[in-house]
Amino acid sequence: MASKKDTARVERLREAIRRHQHLYYVLDAPEISDAEFDVLWRELVDLEEAHPDLRSDDSPTVRVGGTAQDRFAKVQHPTPMLSLGNAFRAEDMTAWNERVLRLLPSGTDLAWVTEPKIDGLTVVLHYEEGRFRLGATRGDGRVGEDVTANLRTVRSLPLRIPASGRKKPPRRLVVRGEVYLTREDFERFNAEQAERGEKTYANPRNFAAGSLRQLDSAITAARPLRLWAYQVIDADGLDVGSQWEALEALRGLGFPVTPESRRWTSIENVIAECASWAEERARLPYETDGLVIKIDDAALQERLGAVGNAPRWAIAYKYPSSEVVTRLERIGVNVGRTGVLMPFAELEPVEVGGVTVRNATLHNEDYIRERDIREGDRVVVKRAGDVIPQVLRSLPDLRTGDETPFEMPRTCPVCGEPARRLEGEAATYCVNSACPEQLVRLVEYFVSRGAMDIEGFGIKQAELFVAEGMIEDVADIFSLRAEQLEGMEGYKKRRIDNLIAAIAAARDRPVSRTLTALGIRGVGGVVAETLVDHFGSIEAIAAASAEELEAVDGIGPILAQSVVDWFESPHNRAVVEKLRKAGVRMAEDRTVPNAGEQPLDGLTFVITGTLPSMSRDQASARIKSAGGKVTSSVSKKTSYVLAGEAAGGKLEKAQKLDVAVIDEAELLRMIGNG
Repeated sequence: MASKKDTARVERLREAIRRHQHLYYVLDAPEISDAEFDVLWRELVDLEEAHPDLRSDDSPTVRVGGTAQDRFAKVQHPTPMLSLGNAFRAEDMTAWNERVLRLLPSGTDLAWVTEPKIDGLTVVLHYEEGRFRLGATRGDGRVGEDVTANLRTVRSLPLRIPASGRKKPPRRLVVRGEVYLTREDFERFNAEQAERGEKTYANPRNFAAGSLRQLDSAITAARPLRLWAYQVIDADGLDVGSQWEALEALRGLGFPVTPESRRWTSIENVIAECASWAEERARLPYETDGLVIKIDDAALQERLGAVGNAPRWAIAYKYPSSEVVTRLERIGVNVGRTGVLMPFAELEPVEVGGVTVRNATLHNEDYIRERDIREGDRVVVKRAGDVIPQVLRSLPDLRTGDETPFEMPRTCPVCGEPARRLEGEAATYCVNSACPEQLVRLVEYFVSRGAMDIEGFGIKQAELFVAEGMIEDVADIFSLRAEQLEGMEGYKKRRIDNLIAAIAAARDRPVSRTLTALGIRGVGGVVAETLVDHFGSIEAIAAASAEELEAVDGIGPILAQSVVDWFESPHNRAVVEKLRKAGVRMAEDRTVPNAGEQPLDGLTFVITGTLPSMSRDQASARIKSAGGKVTSSVSKKTSYVLAGEAAGGKLEKAQKLDVAVIDEAELLRMIGNG
């Protein structure tokens, strides 16, 4: 008989799990990571197994989870869409395999199939006579939501299964798959959403769910969704005797099937694959949190059946989450190259994806306030790949009352000068352009690959040379002499010669690179090229009024004022003059063709998405060589948007403004190379 303590704990666990399932499956707004949820789930399962008298028909462990939303029509699945049990160690895999063998006749030969566990949204696809007729979400595992219209916009989903030779497509086919997107597409879409001040998504799974639950399928169509198919649920006219045969059959019918699937005849090899996959999965272009392992033989799958909400014949081997919970010990503030005060979190050290994380970004004051993040909070931290760790949210339910709200300092933490927040901006700035920390960051940016590209010059050199008084502004970089570096630790003759040569080579960089390197807020590579193309020199840009700058395609009033403000600073003008005297290229020497001589003369383009055969830089160069202009944002002045695969917010804006959209082939025809 269970104790009162265990009974109370089970009820608390059930309440918490129901709440988090609702947040995850219905609201697409999870508050905890998968790893944290798994801990709650495993504790509940263990307690119910240890105390059978605590089991209940309404426990989350006997349900698949999720609820079909009311705004979409309901779809009854042919069979329950079960979820998987989890393994986290080799011992868990061995125990699972032993349980399977005990349920089968002695001497049964087994084979296994491993597949990536993709971080997306499960969908169920119905085909009749080879045509896509119905698509649904997983919902609660028995009833899902009809999202057929939105699924039709997913380009990798086959709308029709063609006949192969004399063989007709299956009369009926139901396929289970996962809608997902690549890391690159996810990061690009979120960045564009943030730039427009619109909703961003916490992870690819939320993105897929939110995209497929749009009431307007045109919105879904503009999003970079993709599909992997991985299971035949039901079929009439397609005979498959194993999971491996099912994957091959799906591939042959034209479905996208992950090439990362493998078939094994030894459980030891399966376990070895689970161990090696921890590193292998990092090279994939999409997010996975583990491997799915399935008994290959379909007859054995049927014999093994399911227990609760999970099949006995399959299991998920899961890896440590890229999202973890830890304590935020203190909120500090750094100073960036433009003077922006950047809050960051000092964390109780925690391992995320194999890396110990002690600090994470908090972006700005508004980010902290909107999420009510406080010193002392338990917070969710995420790190994916090489991305800088960030605090996603706080967990108010875990507060003790000792947490402290954050206040942005009114003075610079480095130089002590006043800090000011400009109207309409989220950032707070140190107003002292001579602030030492600003100078280090600006020097680091000035010499970086996207700016002056001075090889062998990075943050360590910036810190050293500023600390030694050798650099008081970025123009002093071109005054560095070999004899100043002699005798410094780590600086031998060859290294000194290479650095001085790299600095000398930077004098002849394109003017747009020099303009980019100055660190004017909002002036990145594309904007710098646009301004230099229009004005021809940094001197002319410095002399331009806000109205003249705003008249340039792609330059708005805020950006125009940012450029004017920068050049109005006596300190900044002195730096530009020092650069000119140091021999840095300040004007482009080019011959401007007569109007009308080139095919794209007078036309302005914006490039978005992934093009079939050219990078964006190559496409930009082709457009400019044909007389056209390339800008970074879509406006009514834009002539064409050049869109490739997975085009995002810029394509949506072009459609709203009725701007013509072309593909790479059409661009080449316009240039005359089609």
